[in-house]
Amino acid sequence: MRVMLFRLGPALALSALLAGCATPAPAPGPPPAPVSVPVVQPIPGQRPVEDAAPPAPGFIPPQIMRGPGLDGVIREGPNHLIRQFGQPRLDVTESDARKLQFADTPCVLDVFLYPLQPGGEPRSTWAEARRASDGAAVDLLACMQALRETRGQRRDGPAIEGERE
Repeated sequence: MRVMLFRLGPALALSALLAGCATPAPAPGPPPAPVSVPVVQPIPGQRPVEDAAPPAPGFIPPQIMRGPGLDGVIREGPNHLIRQFGQPRLDVTESDARKLQFADTPCVLDVFLYPLQPGGEPRSTWAEARRASDGAAVDLLACMQALRETRGQRRDGPAIEGERE
């Protein structure tokens, strides 16, 4: 019996040590608190956006920039934009999205085009402007006007309907 205890002693000690390493399963806690979504207030000077169309399965409608002075640019097709601002420096297409970049000495204008409904042709939904020299943000409306004036001096494309020659 003593020999048996002698042999079992280390095994029992090892079992006790290993049992001390085991951690009990955590007790179930209270359910997580509901997550509250903060109300986002518009940033002064930022243009509000609106949804284009109700979502269709697999289609994510783009946000559409709104604001004074954007008529004739936002919701327009690429041909209308080219008539206003001249040939784009960049014309990048990715999937159903398109980006036209118009640039001249005063500024660079990026216009983003997305379909407004499933299977639709891309229309301009957003525009951004920056200084050509260093990329610093500039007033969007002032940039658009400067590019129109520069284009008018070059006359590298057909005139806009109703534009004086």
